[in-house]
Amino acid sequence: MKRNVLIIGAGGVAQVVAHKCAQNNDVLGDLHIASRTVAKCEAIIESVHDKSAMKQDGVFKAHAVDGMDTAAVADLITATGVQIVINVGSPFVNMTVLEACIQTGVAYIDTAIHEDPTKICETPPWYGNYEWKRKDACSAAGVTAILGAGFDPGMVNAFARFAVDEFMDEVTSIDIVDINAGSHGKYFSTNFDPEINFREFTGTVYSWQQGAWQENKMFEVGREWDLPVVGKQKAYMSGHDEVHSLAANYPEADIRFWMGFGDHYINVFTVLQNLGLLSEQPVVTAEGLEVVPLKLVKAVLPDPSSLAPNYTGKTCIGDLVKGTKDGEDVEVFVYNVADHKDAYNEVGSQGISYTAGVPPVAMAMLVADGTYDKGVMLNVEELDPKPLFTLLDTIGLPTRVKDANGDREWNRA
Repeated sequence: MKRNVLIIGAGGVAQVVAHKCAQNNDVLGDLHIASRTVAKCEAIIESVHDKSAMKQDGVFKAHAVDGMDTAAVADLITATGVQIVINVGSPFVNMTVLEACIQTGVAYIDTAIHEDPTKICETPPWYGNYEWKRKDACSAAGVTAILGAGFDPGMVNAFARFAVDEFMDEVTSIDIVDINAGSHGKYFSTNFDPEINFREFTGTVYSWQQGAWQENKMFEVGREWDLPVVGKQKAYMSGHDEVHSLAANYPEADIRFWMGFGDHYINVFTVLQNLGLLSEQPVVTAEGLEVVPLKLVKAVLPDPSSLAPNYTGKTCIGDLVKGTKDGEDVEVFVYNVADHKDAYNEVGSQGISYTAGVPPVAMAMLVADGTYDKGVMLNVEELDPKPLFTLLDTIGLPTRVKDANGDREWNRA
């Protein structure tokens, strides 16, 4: 059994992770949180205590660390005695934090694919460019590494595995749909780190169809979805992390990711992109100052964590999975609905951060009790989803299933 957790990062998702770890510290043990700015970590710990979130008395300490420095992260792991690292820092630090976990022999959990800050939208498969290259090292060290363990990627991978296992002999398509029907009241903002958000949508849209990678432009392919609770919503096919691992594990299926966007977001995004303000390449001003346009845009936009107090509405994120069973066509929608205001009342964060932050804590708990402690590198769909669903039913993100027989809780399927 593994105990004691180090959280890397101090943004909105890290706040959710911190609160959920505190609520379950009887399982997870001593807690530590680290980022480059220790004051942000201390503020998160203060919010935990303000909510009286600690299930039982215990350690929760803040630390300063540069996540890009493998040796520094390894030293912190050793000094704190943690056995599980939950990495919710920037995707730029994935490989250095993963390497520190391999060197120290502790479990590693992250929520997104590693990114090189100098590159946007690399050729697929992205996991194959970075994390999967350390598979053998994880196996040799007996290190459990669970990749993409947020919501999307993360829970949507588990939804796909569940739908295929429970309802199908063969799978023909997996369509992941992410709709945020909430409102934050700002003229324009992104729901998570603007730099990472924009990087997702400025390059080629990759989907896996007809057994090969297909390419489209952002906002080129859209359709209306009629979903539980949030109703009819327009979503566009986008490139996204989970398509890459699902394509490796379900190569016979067409795999697409769809994200909801309003006309206002698309208009502002298009203007920013056409002006060159979403570029990751530095420019020099007339005054001789070197500036990265994307980082400047990030600096002037609202901090996503500041949206939480006034956020209203709900999210609906799920998988429409199609296939055959006993020679007959079947389809099933496996999904979750989350409420922004409920998330803020519980942990002080908005619903997007909540859906991303709760699953890695659940997976850490399943590593702690041995259920998911496999001693190898895995993507979420390579793990049995039922223990995860069972745990999430109790800690904040229940799973539902809609098919020809109705709409119900997953365990009544």
